[in-house]
Amino acid sequence: MSRLTVIPSRVLIVISTIVVALVLLLASSVQATGELSGVTEVQTAQYKVRAGDNLWDIADGHTPDGRDVRTTIESIKRMNDIRGSVIQPGQVLEIPLSSSG
Repeated sequence: MSRLTVIPSRVLIVISTIVVALVLLLASSVQATGELSGVTEVQTAQYKVRAGDNLWDIADGHTPDGRDVRTTIESIKRMNDIRGSVIQPGQVLEIPLSSSG
């Protein structure tokens, strides 16, 4: 074999090894994400917002004793894609029922 054919072969082996490593890394990341999503899955209920409701009062009524209401508020906001704190009467919210907040 000439020196010119050996160098591209080595490069090909290195590139192939990197590609295989990246595929394995991606596969393990996808598997870990799937496992984590099972851990963080919570049961929810729907709550229809009434006039005068606010996120604090709704969250306070759904937060287990000893837990921080702010954590429940953040969960409600995240689950319902609420950016600020404004909610409207008639709006239906998903509320976490899990003690994990």
